[in-house]
Amino acid sequence: MNGPAEWPEDGYERPGGPARIPGPRGAADDFDPLHAPQLQPLPPPVAERPSHAVLKSLLGAWALAACSAEETQAVEDHLTECAPCAEEALRLLHPEENLDLKPLLRSRVLEDCLGKRPARIPVPVWANPYDTETARLDALLQDFGDSEWHTPVRLKWFEDERRKTQRTTVAGVIGHLLAVDGLVATALGLDDPLGKEVPAGAGPAERSEHFWQASAYPTTRQVREPWREQGHTLVRTVSFAGRGVAELAVDYGDFALPLGDAFLERAFECWVHAWDIAEAVDYPYEPPAGPHLHRMIDLAARLLPGALAQRRRAGLAAPARGLVAAGAPGRTLHLEIEGAGGGGWDIALDSPGAVPSVERTVAEIALDRVEFCQLAAGHISPEEAAVGQHGDREAIRDVLFAAASLSRM
Repeated sequence: MNGPAEWPEDGYERPGGPARIPGPRGAADDFDPLHAPQLQPLPPPVAERPSHAVLKSLLGAWALAACSAEETQAVEDHLTECAPCAEEALRLLHPEENLDLKPLLRSRVLEDCLGKRPARIPVPVWANPYDTETARLDALLQDFGDSEWHTPVRLKWFEDERRKTQRTTVAGVIGHLLAVDGLVATALGLDDPLGKEVPAGAGPAERSEHFWQASAYPTTRQVREPWREQGHTLVRTVSFAGRGVAELAVDYGDFALPLGDAFLERAFECWVHAWDIAEAVDYPYEPPAGPHLHRMIDLAARLLPGALAQRRRAGLAAPARGLVAAGAPGRTLHLEIEGAGGGGWDIALDSPGAVPSVERTVAEIALDRVEFCQLAAGHISPEEAAVGQHGDREAIRDVLFAAASLSRM
């Protein structure tokens, strides 16, 4: 019997040859194209991640959109992890916006990068205002020449029922910020920028005077680099510190603040002194972004009952009308701050431990957001503040003077 028709039905016909009955494979089948094993595709090679040096060298091309898709992804992933490269990326993206840097430009650039993948080590919310305000001030300083660094600046604050001033320069102001930020640095266990010669327990004014007098020569633009590096170090440190660090006490000499509040206080002072500098060089400077300004105003409002009690102990405020136990409702003043970042706050009048009470509200004050900040910074006196006032005149006066007493050099 010959021919394919005589093979069983479950057989198959080989192309160009006799049919075969399926069965176990033999060695000869390896040469049969119908029995040859199917080749599986090899897995794609795992791409090796570029080094930091390589990614840093690609930043210029990335800023010009000249990288490949793979290089672009690698650079942007790297920017979520490396703060120095993120800063350099910002500078490359906006070289022409030096003095015109918008309040949240730095945050927006970083947010755009971080949006592609969540940051592994995010900056705490309470440190964001300080991070932003130091970046804004640094952008203002970026193109200053020697003459601008030596421009006279007057620091202003309120003390002993009157405004005081201190004459210095733009460079001197940055030295002042460096010296006082050092209080936060030492609380975190970092090096004191003033070294070991500064007296123990020295407050902001003493530290600033020590910095100014430490050299026989005027402070120059060289102070910018250590101030900027210290600010970056503070933000990096608290970002890696984890939970609980916000409650760490920062000693200001005459008082102390939790670290979270100290960062807000330093953000506020950075903005105020940046404003002083901009005014001295005749350049406009905008207030902080609304959410950040709200946090700063909230800090001042929370400090007002304690400041009022301290002035009362010194005989500078009217005596309490009725002492109440801690946690009990007491006489209250309502503070309304108008504009972006504003809001309403109820201030306990007779004791820092009392709970504000709507039913026991005896006075109301309305202030513009910038004017309130100028008052809290000692840039205007309580008598100069244009306020909407209603109710107990004595309580209104005491709260306005307490707000001014929050200021210091």
